[in-house]
Amino acid sequence: MFKRIEQVEKRYQELEQQLTQEETLQDKNLYTKYAKEYASLGNLVDKYRKYKALLEEIAKVESILKGRGKPQEREFLELAQAELLELSQKKQNLELELEELLLDEPGRALKNVIVEIRAGTGGEEAALFVADLYRMYTKFALRQGWRAELMSSRPTDIGGFKEIVFSLQGQDVFQKMNYESGVHRVQRVPVTEGSGRIHTSAVSVAVLPEPEDLEVKIDPKDIRVDVFRSTGPGGQGVNTTDSAVRITHLPTGIVVSCQDERSQLKNKVKALRVLRARILDKMQSEQENKIKQQRKTQVGTGDRSEKIRTYNFPDRRITDHRIGFTLHKLEAVLAGELEEIVAALLKEDKKKRLEQWKRE
Repeated sequence: MFKRIEQVEKRYQELEQQLTQEETLQDKNLYTKYAKEYASLGNLVDKYRKYKALLEEIAKVESILKGRGKPQEREFLELAQAELLELSQKKQNLELELEELLLDEPGRALKNVIVEIRAGTGGEEAALFVADLYRMYTKFALRQGWRAELMSSRPTDIGGFKEIVFSLQGQDVFQKMNYESGVHRVQRVPVTEGSGRIHTSAVSVAVLPEPEDLEVKIDPKDIRVDVFRSTGPGGQGVNTTDSAVRITHLPTGIVVSCQDERSQLKNKVKALRVLRARILDKMQSEQENKIKQQRKTQVGTGDRSEKIRTYNFPDRRITDHRIGFTLHKLEAVLAGELEEIVAALLKEDKKKRLEQWKRE
């Protein structure tokens, strides 16, 4: 643990120097980026420096106690022993605080996210469940005080979505939404089913940290921009101008389309935001593939093919398969009350990472 904290302190010192450099002061975006990171590390570094100062105090008191046995110093030594006991308790408390701060991974709270939900097996029923999850996440965002912004959607004729993409912005967004990536399975009687049989459908959710402009730079020469006329179910919301935008990133082959805005410029801006997030996700996935052993210590936050949760309507039950956590509060969760599930996932993830540190 302390090796990791020392790395954080080293980065903190580097940022301290960077923030005083002339080139940083002249670049507003760069200064903002460094300032945010610097602020996110401050609490952990401050606690660690207090911890090191406390270790020095303990060492001084212990050196005094090594001279015990002289009758004339007995009272003084008793006071030193009491002080050592008090300092040891402070040390233990600080270690727990440092552990908690480090497990929270400084900087994660600053990340906004882009969420992509896509219908999988199940046809129209899967598309309807995409709409259910979209409502669930936007209601959860409202409870958390976050801002939700629709980026792109492909609606169906009966009120579902083949795909919907939206951003979430606010405090601790990435930290709380990070565990939603994966396959979400629903078991219920579809509205399109006349015989009352329970069907199983699935949708996939991808949660992508939204990068700063400086994290992912896109060369205009590396993209192809196509415009086309927006389409929609039943002719609703269909533009009569070519306002929809499709951007292809030539080096990676990633394609992003946005058509929900009536302005071509607004659609392009949103498409570029989604493109940056997908490029960053691809870069991070490639890096994580090189260290698959680390993946085994996590609760499952990235594998899009992993079945992570089942929503069983007949039993009003939700089960998160990664941690074996079950709630019989289906309606409440779909209304945005995700706090219990998120807390359980955070707790288990911290536990696994702590066990990994102890093995290293």
